[in-house]
Amino acid sequence: MPEIAPIGVRIGKYLDVPTAAKGPPVDPKKGYRLQDLGDGLYMVTDNIYQSMLLAYDKGVVVIDTPPTFSSHLPEAIKEISSQPVTHVVYSHAHKDHIGGTHSLGGTPIIIAQEETAWRLKRDNDPDRPIPTVAFKDKYTLTVGGKVLDLSYHGVGHLPGNIFISAPKQKVLMVVDTVFPGWMPWRRFAVAQDVLGSMSQVEEIANMDWKTFVGGHVERTGTHEDVDTQVAFYHDLKDAAGQALASTRPGEGVDAADMKNPWAVFDNYVDRVVVQCVNTLAPKWQTRLAAFDVYIWDQCFSMEQTLRIE
Repeated sequence: MPEIAPIGVRIGKYLDVPTAAKGPPVDPKKGYRLQDLGDGLYMVTDNIYQSMLLAYDKGVVVIDTPPTFSSHLPEAIKEISSQPVTHVVYSHAHKDHIGGTHSLGGTPIIIAQEETAWRLKRDNDPDRPIPTVAFKDKYTLTVGGKVLDLSYHGVGHLPGNIFISAPKQKVLMVVDTVFPGWMPWRRFAVAQDVLGSMSQVEEIANMDWKTFVGGHVERTGTHEDVDTQVAFYHDLKDAAGQALASTRPGEGVDAADMKNPWAVFDNYVDRVVVQCVNTLAPKWQTRLAAFDVYIWDQCFSMEQTLRIE
């Protein structure tokens, strides 16, 4: 098993990114890549963040505006349409996905779930304009014969994070929930509800779509990618549960520290996490890109979820 650095410890080199996790390269002169998803729908990405564009006869709908490449969005839009941006859809409230909206110019209609609208009103961030349309459970946007179905499936990554479906193109976009070919970002992508996020990944696996857009990484996803993440999450939950059941607090702690409950408990949690990491590494270290970068975070998060939630 290769060296896997605990949080805060750096090693000489991380594991190589598997070829299967990589996507087509981005032209450095452009700073973005367009991928045709069919019938006027495109993914635009810098191979770190992803958004979507839907072109129709009178305009363009933009789904998310990541600041990492938002300055390139007007250029990308010109590649697919000469029409103005008429609508913006927010996947959720996080600034790293919608903080570039002003780069689009104009006054498009902004659509989001109610929780997202509430958070943006609270935060009063000029980089994240407040939605003009807020929905509770479902909203269908129909423009020029093109359809986007927006739906809210409860708390997972963040309250207000929605599913965005293009039914004709058989494309599903759910941001910060599935990471095709990759280990999810640290601590289940900082999910506010870990078990809720896991349930949503399983829900995505059972839905009818052909292409998945997750908001991150180098490529779009397949059902096989989603099934792989479901399997990893099941193994992670099992490994953390077994470690919790077989680890006793206080074992190996210096007798002089036994009256320090913080030290005793920190030692206990660390040993649970070490066992979790060691259980998962042989099977998963070569299957998920950046396994070694965030596996400690995932085991810490699952340990806490199972123990106190």
